[in-house]
Amino acid sequence: MTESDARLAWRLFNLNWIPIAAMSFVLLLAVLFAGFSLEPVTFGVMSGMAGEFALMVYLYFWARGSATDPKLLFGLGAIAQLLLIVTIMGPLTYVALALNWPLQDHAFLAIDRAMGLDPEMLLHFVNDHAWLMSSLVTGYGFIKWFLLGVPIILAATLRLVRLQQFVAAFSLALAITLVISALVPAIGTFYGLNISPADFPAVHAEIYAAQLRDILAVRSGTLHHLELFKLAGVVSFPSFHAASAVLYLWALWPVRLIGIVAAAMNVLMIASTPVIGAHYVIDVIGGVLLAVLCIVAAKYATALLDSRATAAALGYAPARPLEADVR
Repeated sequence: MTESDARLAWRLFNLNWIPIAAMSFVLLLAVLFAGFSLEPVTFGVMSGMAGEFALMVYLYFWARGSATDPKLLFGLGAIAQLLLIVTIMGPLTYVALALNWPLQDHAFLAIDRAMGLDPEMLLHFVNDHAWLMSSLVTGYGFIKWFLLGVPIILAATLRLVRLQQFVAAFSLALAITLVISALVPAIGTFYGLNISPADFPAVHAEIYAAQLRDILAVRSGTLHHLELFKLAGVVSFPSFHAASAVLYLWALWPVRLIGIVAAAMNVLMIASTPVIGAHYVIDVIGGVLLAVLCIVAAKYATALLDSRATAAALGYAPARPLEADVR
């Protein structure tokens, strides 16, 4: 880790507030003009925590200047931004769904079958091999653990630029997912196949049941009050679970040992997505491709900012070298 890397990471960190502010503005418009309301306690707690972390970062930086600990500064800052991103984007997926564009389950199912990957065959396979289910359920839940783990690990190993690239790619992927899902909404494989989860007793369908309930309620206009901790996954294409897995894997891959473990865990998360999340295979493919494109975009944005002139203009110039990169 060099001083120039820290300057670049700091500028990326400040730049990452722009999409967060844009998403916040859209959510505000939805609350003011689209008839949606937010449960104030949970939303306020999450937003307040993120705001407090961000304020601590800036106060710590301004007060201590060159003595600022980069691990604390960037780790806490990334956590603040990621908390705000998921807090804002969760309700926005419901707002997008309320546009009520025609469901595209038939189209996604047709694409899967054209590729020779019928979701019903996959459901039968898992149902006939019940020992797989516990692993898939565990893998599907990794999405929330890595959201905290990535900033902690990358900050601790002083991979500060990569951390900010991850935050940028994550927010961009969520924003694009939101737009696409509004235009081509779908419910899930059970709905598209016109079958009941009860036909597959070994398959855990609780997540599908929750998303079916909420999707139908939003589209019918009966669900407008959103409780943050009760929101279901209402996005089908592209799968953000698959996109998240690729982003997590890419972010942690350079970290010795941890990168290998993270790769295995996120491959499991991708494998669990069609079954636990009732996603079409094309949803998963779309999520993977989206993540790759967002990583490329984040790297491109970094290259545009990577100059001594722009970094110095920001005013982040540590007086002493930062500690060596921890491998």
